[in-house]
Amino acid sequence: MRAPGPILISQEQLAVRNQELGAQISADYDRTTPVLISVLRGALYFLADLTREISIPIHLDLLAISRYGEVSDTTGIVKITKDLDINITGRDVLVVEDIIDTGLTLSYLLNYLERRRPKSLYVCTLLDNRARRLVDLPIRYTGFQIPDKFVVGYGLDWHEEYRHLPYIAVLEDGPGQLR
Repeated sequence: MRAPGPILISQEQLAVRNQELGAQISADYDRTTPVLISVLRGALYFLADLTREISIPIHLDLLAISRYGEVSDTTGIVKITKDLDINITGRDVLVVEDIIDTGLTLSYLLNYLERRRPKSLYVCTLLDNRARRLVDLPIRYTGFQIPDKFVVGYGLDWHEEYRHLPYIAVLEDGPGQLR
């Protein structure tokens, strides 16, 4: 395994931002029990740390997807391999993402969830790369705006490597784009 490049966001910066996001989510949803939904696997580190900073009751659920090769890269269409266990009809739903770049896959997933008629549907993303955005999304909470670099760590991987890093680093000589 090659070493990643420079640290972009430190472990300490992640912890502080998770506290801030947790406090804001707690304040915004203080009269409800929101359902936090995440897509396996990249966002698990962020989801776990974020939920420990939320002071109100929440419900959690997970989706798993698989991509259809190049088709999903240009359309965002994915196959749902693990669906929700919680009924979200009439519920406040917050999708927790690790990183958003083009937004195509997330847009597809939001349309999929919207068909279940949630009361509200918003997004909390750890990393936002607006330089690559192709669609508008209901992003309510953003951890960090990042440059158009391929990043790893804190759940983000390159061929299943680097997820374990407690910080986010730029992968030098990486594929040239974010996930």
